Amino acid sequence: MKFSAREDIEAPINLVWAQVTDFSGLERQMLRRGADVKRVDAGRPAVVGSAWDVAFTFRSRERRVHATVARIEAPTDLVIDLAANGLNGTTTVEIVALSPQRTRLSMSIELSAKSLSARLLLQSLKLARANLTNRFKKRVADFAKGIEGNGGGTGRS
Repeated sequence: MKFSAREDIEAPINLVWAQVTDFSGLERQMLRRGADVKRVDAGRPAVVGSAWDVAFTFRSRERRVHATVARIEAPTDLVIDLAANGLNGTTTVEIVALSPQRTRLSMSIELSAKSLSARLLLQSLKLARANLTNRFKKRVADFAKGIEGNGGGTGRS
């Protein structure tokens, strides 16, 4: 199952990259939403192999996810692998400079099941696919607006 979204941002590519890789800021956002986030290799800049353990409640059950940076190539590519009790995933972020002050941000999450309980969860997510896709696109759009608000530009398409 795959979710994807694309946003054009009125900001230079380096500013977008800085916001996408602001892992401490992303940790704070997850904490505000009720997740428990622990950086496995705290105190170092994020590199390939950097990892986080995240616990949150979804569908009335506690879920635990281990996230690991699989690829990080400034300022264009970031790939994070996810693993959680039989459910595996990959988050991919691609950034392309459209002009000196305009950047395209593409994000996707691909999930696959490795156990029966994970397949059941994935099946229930597929039933709510339209709603989840809209929520994912809205989150990416809000993230893009936040980047523009941090000094990128004034307008948005």
